[in-house]
Amino acid sequence: MPRQVYTFGGYLKEKFNEKVYKAPISISGFTCPNIDGTVARGGCTFCENDSFSPSLDGVQELKGFHLNLESTKNPHLDKQLLQLEKQFEVIVSKSKREYGAKKFLVYFQSFTNTYAPFDTLKTLYDKALSFDDVVGLSIGTRSDSVTDETLAYLAELNKSKEIWIEFGIQSIYDETLERINRGHDSNNVKQLILKSKALGLNVCGHLIFGLPGENKEMMLETAKKAYEWGIDSVKYHPLYVVKRTALANEYARGEFEPISEELYLEVLLESIEMKPEHVSVQRVTAGIDDDSLIAPDWCRDRNAQVRHINQTLKTVGLKY
Repeated sequence: MPRQVYTFGGYLKEKFNEKVYKAPISISGFTCPNIDGTVARGGCTFCENDSFSPSLDGVQELKGFHLNLESTKNPHLDKQLLQLEKQFEVIVSKSKREYGAKKFLVYFQSFTNTYAPFDTLKTLYDKALSFDDVVGLSIGTRSDSVTDETLAYLAELNKSKEIWIEFGIQSIYDETLERINRGHDSNNVKQLILKSKALGLNVCGHLIFGLPGENKEMMLETAKKAYEWGIDSVKYHPLYVVKRTALANEYARGEFEPISEELYLEVLLESIEMKPEHVSVQRVTAGIDDDSLIAPDWCRDRNAQVRHINQTLKTVGLKY
């Protein structure tokens, strides 16, 4: 009988004695220092910025309004709080109806969710934690966009709630990070992970396999270093090409070849095999099934991806 890979869902069930669901939230006004010109312009080469535009279910979107770490005021905080509340209501209602969900982690997902004045962040985080049946937060961000004040506050919240911070590691190779226009180097991520861990925070690291110029050994070395830095959970992603991105232009010029499914499965298997037992897995693949996907075509069908991943894991006695 294959042994179950230690998943994030398994970790949460172990801790809370029942299934805990992530409620993904998008707040207007959040952006990224790699888009607004603080560290770079245009975002990472694979990022289609419009795809992060939140679906707000009838709540007013704040077009043209963007915060950053230097913002001194936020005239739209009340509207952001309303967005948070309305989105959470919709997600929770559906999750309770379809899955019998009872407990939730509010997941600040789109863009860089620590890239705003501390008062704004504190108000949004506190509001999210005040909702019924919420056991904690998961906050997606970049390592160059978190102040010590915000980290310290999250560490304080973590004493009574389940607080996670998610960093995009992507690669430990600076030449790769430069090529994808990441806007920071690998040491920046390393230091923020170490700092977060020193404060007692739970850290999830995002890894992308198939980045331009990287071979199998480089991808595996990134996974190995991420584990060594002390991450508690991991998301594995294959790199795919979507329209309206710099990567799409590279692909059209023949300067980038997407990772094959065979190589992705190899790297994923070896990454999971070398993973410390206590590190939970939140994601093993990614893709999109609409006309924005250019390549590779195997990233179109996530069900088929998971099926092939399980067939591969089964060869070493594992299942996802």
